[in-house]
Amino acid sequence: MNLLFKNATIIDKHSQYNNETVDIKVENGIISKIGANLAEESHLEVIELPNLHVSRGWFDSSVSFGEPGYENRETIANGLNTAALSGFTDVAIQPTGHPVADTQADIHFLKGKATGHATRVHPIGALTKGSEGADMAELFDMKNAGAVAFGDYNKSLSDANLLKIALQYVQDFNGLLIAFAQDSKIKGKGIVHEGEVSTKLGLKGIPALAEELQIVRNLFLLEYTGGKMHIPTVSTAKSVQLVREAKAKGLNVTCSVSVHHLFLTDEELTGFDANYKVMPPLRPESERKALLEGVIDGTIDLVTSDHNPMDIENKKLEFDLAKDGTIGLESAFGALNTLLPLETVIEKLTAGKELFSVEDHVIAEGKPASFTLFNPNEDYTFGKEHILSKSKNSAFLGKKLKGKVYGIGSNGKIILKE
Repeated sequence: MNLLFKNATIIDKHSQYNNETVDIKVENGIISKIGANLAEESHLEVIELPNLHVSRGWFDSSVSFGEPGYENRETIANGLNTAALSGFTDVAIQPTGHPVADTQADIHFLKGKATGHATRVHPIGALTKGSEGADMAELFDMKNAGAVAFGDYNKSLSDANLLKIALQYVQDFNGLLIAFAQDSKIKGKGIVHEGEVSTKLGLKGIPALAEELQIVRNLFLLEYTGGKMHIPTVSTAKSVQLVREAKAKGLNVTCSVSVHHLFLTDEELTGFDANYKVMPPLRPESERKALLEGVIDGTIDLVTSDHNPMDIENKKLEFDLAKDGTIGLESAFGALNTLLPLETVIEKLTAGKELFSVEDHVIAEGKPASFTLFNPNEDYTFGKEHILSKSKNSAFLGKKLKGKVYGIGSNGKIILKE
């Protein structure tokens, strides 16, 4: 990768060039020079893009691809290309394939399939065998194979003692547990947030209590065992407050929120469009505002697209029969950039690297070129033409977004939209 980026505004609070507009020379995948009006050289490909901004490469802590087993939803190859063109140099892949990634062989498979791609894969190993919640999976072996964390995607562990043992066990190798929070008994047969909208539509509701009660239990376990826990995709004001209080007590707990919970509310459900059927469910405006406040004040550590492709056979159904999930990589930046200051957006899209022990590089001379290229000022309406995933189940179709991603420079490669 031998490139010269002209007139690039650097957004990187860790870089001495933060907020400066400069040229960036990359030779053999390394940033060799940063400065104004750098000379064009024959061995360098010159890249000039409108209102070009450059930040450290973005990381998504929750991405699902179909492969292995559900390639009709998404393949790893196309998924990683989608991630690259959406600005993500690194993604943590959830154990949602068939078979579930619960052994070191499964982790090796995922890492191997990602070889040669610009976007790097960081597998999340299942916490329990088959993500069935009964027996602990091969956590240490998966860690040695490259797993960055352990959790059962969108499944809350009902066995409190198993979670306690897992929290104690992973401390021997500094493992990170992901504890999705939803009490299955309180959730029952609910499919949307329990409230005014669910009542009007006649849909079975899930009380916010289902999430909050489980978070309380999990935090009590963490306080007892020690170790570190990540609570993904919190969705209520009370959940944010519980994490805020736990951090104040000194517990090693972090949390994330999905882009769609920051951007959308349960009012979207009035058309019975299954693209808005997600888990946790979309909440009312008051909860959405509390989540935004949690992002701004730092209680919520990172933001995820919670990208979850679903084929048309599982989405174009009666609402209560459709599977949960929305794709989100393609729309993540544009949605966040309409809601939050640019510096906050970049911080929340890069903060997960430290938490998940993913290599990160400041934009500086002598460092590997691992960055995202974007224009933060372009307004557009998100449409089907913007979807790069094999599955098209986006909750952002028709939404007005702000900010265009050009691509990434990462892993010795440059990936740009045509």
